[in-house]
Amino acid sequence: MEMKELLSLSFLAIGVLPLCAILAQEKKLPPDTPAGQYDELKVPPYTLPDPLVMLNGQRVADTSVWNMKRRPEILRMFEENVYGKATVNRPEGMHWETTAEDRNALNGSAVEKKVMLYFSKENSWPKLEIDIILPNLGKPVPVLMASTWVPDAKLVVNKGFGLVTFDAREIEPDDKDSAYKKGIRKFFDPPDRKVPALDEWGTIAAWSWTMRRVMDYIETNTAIDSRKVCLLGFSRFGKAAMWAGAQDERFAIIFSCESGCGGATIVRRGIGETVKLINNQFPHWFNGNFKSFNDRVSELPVDWHMLIALMAPRPVYVSTAEEDLWGDPRGTFLAAKAAEPVYELFGERGLRVTQMPPIETSVGDFIGYHMRKGKHGLIDEDTEKFIEFAEKHLSKTDANDNR
Repeated sequence: MEMKELLSLSFLAIGVLPLCAILAQEKKLPPDTPAGQYDELKVPPYTLPDPLVMLNGQRVADTSVWNMKRRPEILRMFEENVYGKATVNRPEGMHWETTAEDRNALNGSAVEKKVMLYFSKENSWPKLEIDIILPNLGKPVPVLMASTWVPDAKLVVNKGFGLVTFDAREIEPDDKDSAYKKGIRKFFDPPDRKVPALDEWGTIAAWSWTMRRVMDYIETNTAIDSRKVCLLGFSRFGKAAMWAGAQDERFAIIFSCESGCGGATIVRRGIGETVKLINNQFPHWFNGNFKSFNDRVSELPVDWHMLIALMAPRPVYVSTAEEDLWGDPRGTFLAAKAAEPVYELFGERGLRVTQMPPIETSVGDFIGYHMRKGKHGLIDEDTEKFIEFAEKHLSKTDANDNR
């Protein structure tokens, strides 16, 4: 995909401000903005890999070719060059038990219970505690699943959604020195293995693996409508949610909030956090092969519009914050825009806009996007927009059921 197709988008103002106003604003960076490159005029010329052109040069003509050939090809490139391949799927002996239950949660409007997942035959580590809050509706309910803190559980429940939360760091610590030594990857590796192979999974992939194992449990919980599980991730867990959603089509909708580099933004732009910076600061997050692209990002066989495209035809929503320049909000919008051709292949509409929307305006049909005011974080305003997006799409599932 030649960048000239999207070049005008790269310099669009926030809302309808002229370019000169944007450039003037960008000189006044928000307080505490990390040192980095934030000047749009210094974005290098680049060409995006076309998600609809296979490695053999053949153009994807229909959804069957996408599903059978191109989609697996893109997944494999992300696996080999970025996140790494997991050395285990659902482990033998995985089981769970309910450890606590409150049928009068949130003043009687919900049922809350805690479930412990065990990843071997033993009731010992590795294990993961899941907190589940479901509205008392007398029928299976849709849920938001999140390996992150969701600030207002009552807001979610009042909308008729359940909330499934956990901390994937219980399975793999977020520490460059101990992630592998004390994490799930080492548990399943041979005892004499000191480090994972260059193409094997990093910590982001380990967290994604955990999300998929939680989905294994959810499919057995009759109080949850497993067709309506919306995976939500914020920041580093937004990266993990994107990779989990790309691999696992059981997730109905994927929400990635301010996931930045390695999550949902165009890394070839070199704005804010770059491939080199993220690999230097968090060397455990990605596989060893990704580090080889620190100084040759343009040679990556993928960019993150292709990861967004892997969700097709399922709905996906990426969000940003005005002051989170480290995560490159404009690059996230451009990634979402560049994923549209794959959705169009399925006959679905993507963002439905050609320029970044005004602040705090949600746009999009099967690809959603907003940029809100404020700093890096997950707030109620984000959650409200996510649920509104989910309601729109999940209602189509109900309509199909009634046919």
